[in-house]
This record gives sequence, structure tokens and C-alpha cells, in this order.
Amino acid sequence: MTPDLVVRGLRVLTGGAARPASVHIQGGTIVDVAGHDEVPEGCPVVDAPEGAVVMPGLVDAHVHINEPGRTEWEGFETATRAAAAGGVTSLVDMPLNSIPPTTTVAHLEEKARAAEGRCRVDVGFWGGAVPGNAGELIPLLEAGALGFKCFLVDSGVAEFGHVAEADLRAALAALAGTGAPLLVHAELPGPIDAARAAIAGLDPRTYAAYLRSRPREAEDEAIALLASLCQATGATAHVVHLSSATALGVLRAARDGGVALSAETTPHYLHFAAEEIPDGATPFKCAPPIRERENREALWAALEGGLIDLVVSDHSPCTPELKRLEAGDFDAAWGGISSLELGLSIVWTDARRRGIPIERLPGWLCRGPARLAGLRRKGEIQRGFDADLVIWDPEASFRVEPPRLQHRNKVTPYAGEELHGVVQATYLRGEKVYERGSFPGEARGRWLKREG
Repeated sequence: MTPDLVVRGLRVLTGGAARPASVHIQGGTIVDVAGHDEVPEGCPVVDAPEGAVVMPGLVDAHVHINEPGRTEWEGFETATRAAAAGGVTSLVDMPLNSIPPTTTVAHLEEKARAAEGRCRVDVGFWGGAVPGNAGELIPLLEAGALGFKCFLVDSGVAEFGHVAEADLRAALAALAGTGAPLLVHAELPGPIDAARAAIAGLDPRTYAAYLRSRPREAEDEAIALLASLCQATGATAHVVHLSSATALGVLRAARDGGVALSAETTPHYLHFAAEEIPDGATPFKCAPPIRERENREALWAALEGGLIDLVVSDHSPCTPELKRLEAGDFDAAWGGISSLELGLSIVWTDARRRGIPIERLPGWLCRGPARLAGLRRKGEIQRGFDADLVIWDPEASFRVEPPRLQHRNKVTPYAGEELHGVVQATYLRGEKVYERGSFPGEARGRWLKREG
């Protein structure tokens, strides 16, 4: 059968290597990955420009879209435009900060209705595990949730409560045997409360004070608790946005012991260092916080060594007012970093600087997140996978100019950064959804449901 389209290039990232190849697409699916010149006569062909890389579309499994309810923070239209512009073809929306949160089947259905017909890329949904809703988890899975997210500390929004140890155990027990992961914001309130008492009276404009207010002990102790409960229940869990490198030993011991516990980190933990953050620069505020330079390098080593499984954006936007930009008050500012459109470029910029080969990127940015979310047709350029592709130039560079970004509120700590890796075109199931600043065609994103 003649393919609908062939996308080919001299640097196609497939099977762990970069090689000349042609990707044959039929009905939105990859039907063959052949030699560069193995193209059926008369078939439409897209040739990647000289020097460009053809890679699987990114899968960002940690995005806060906030619609419905807080759509002034972000929404499906703007978030998925930003995703397409950054080479992201699938994303998974977090169960907060929308109103209502995605903690019941009815709320999941409301979320899906809000997304329908408005997404430039495919979108899946994590459900929420909150106090008292362990009985909702299996129905949510059956209704299409990909897994669940919980907080062990105050989430920042009243409608999404954080779980105590008993709630965490109940959620893990409910999910044991399903294969669906419980994603955990792993900070315990005890060390944070103690730290805040210790720094009372310090200037809230200083980043040093904010860093001290979220000590690494809060993460380390939370991850140790999670590892213990995973071992006891046999459930699958995942540490979101790992910041503390001193928790890596617990993760390694859990993995060596056969515990189903994985971890992700984010571009901001891999790119920034606490020593370089100016006082009053609240766009850098996130929780857990960006830590010291030495900590950053330890996270890179764990990523290279396979202990950290994947990199996702944790795109968590808000209105500029909530960032307290003029006051520069870290204590009062909303904690979250906007980078959905920039993840590929940030990670490549820092990997390139460290001499890490480009072949490592698909595992961290595509395959790893797809496997976490149970998306069996995403994240690889292989026969039978969705024809989700990004064509990008790894040698080209650009300066981050916030007004040109696609997400709704143009606040980001990456403003002014010089990054390598320019996305030229993005394809969703063989259809072009982004090319050099334009978004051709209709919004054709679909609701992604778990495939096992």
C-alpha cells in the first residue's frame, strides 16, 4: 500500500541511533522505517532540511493547563499551541489547578468536554488522589484517567487537599495490580514547617530565604516513605519533579530492591542553579525549589546513568499578578515555572554543553514519559506507532523573547536565555500542526486513554 506521506532525513532518531532513514506514514500510523532513498514512486515526500534532526514528537507528562476554572492562567488552546511549537505532540494534564479538580468521574468528563475540539496536540488526563477518594480511583481509570497525582504537602489550592500517610497507603493499595502509577509531589510538611519557623523574620525577597524554606529533607523523607509504602503494597509510584539529589540513594535502593518506584526531573532543575538566581526574581519560584549548582550536576549524572527516567516540563503558569513581580516577594508569589514550549531546547542546550549525544534525548523526552502514562503508540519512530514527529535544527540558536511564546501569560525565568535547538515543524499522526511560527489546519488533538 502506498504511504500517504514519507518524512525523511539524514539524521532520523530511531532505535537508539541517528541515521539516514525514511518514515512511511499511512492513516496517521508509521507503517515502515526504511532507508533514506526507499520511497515508493509518486508518494508525497517531506525532506528534512540539511542538518536537521527528525525525532519522535515529545511526550510531556506533567502539564498544568488549569481549564476549566482558572482559564485566565492557561487553557487548552494556548497550552497546546505552545506544545506544538516546542515539538510536543502529546501531553498529560494534571488534575489541579482546574476547578473542579479531576478527582471524580464527573469532573474528568467535565475536563474532557472543556478540551474537545480545542487541542492542537493529543491530550491525556491524570486523575487526582485526595483525602477520602480512594474509592473513586478505579472508576476514574475505567473512565479514561491515565493514572493519579497526589500531594504530600499543601498543594497551594484549597480544592485539592494533600494526603497524609494513611491516605497515601489507601491510594496505593487501591491501585496495586492495575499498573497505573500514583504520581507523588514528594515533600513532607514537617521539615518545611520547621524550616519556616527557623527563618521567620528573613527578607522574603531573597532567594536564599526561599530555598531554606523548602529544605531537601522534606523531599528525602517523603521519598523514603513512598518507597516503603510501595514495597508494602506492591503498587507503582512515580516521584514528580525531583529536585533533591540527596534522595537519589533512596531511589537507587528501591530500584535495586525491585520496588516499582520511578522519578522524573524538569528542565529548570537541570538548567538553573540557586547561586545564580537574583533576589526578587519570583519567576524562578517553584516547589520544590531550584537548588545549588552541585545538586544540579548530581541530577544530570543520575539522568545520564538511568536512575532518573524522564524529563518533563511541569509547566505551571499563572497570571503575572500572582507572581508578585513588582514586590519580588517569594513567600507571597505563586510557585510554578512556564516552559512547555522550551523543554526540547533547554535540555539539548545543557546536554550539548556536557557532550551528551543527541541520541539520548528521545529516551528522556519521548519514550520515558509515554511509558509512564501507558501510551503504547507514542514516543518512538517505529512501525505501528503514531506518526508523531518533530523536525528541528540542533545547531541553530535563539534568544527567548516572552512576547513570542505561545502560552497564555508571558512570564518565564528563561526570558533572555540563549538556547540551542530550533523546532522547524511538528507532525501529529502525519498531519503538520506547526511550521516556523504558523499552526496550519484545524485543532485535531485527541483524548489519550491508557493502553496498558
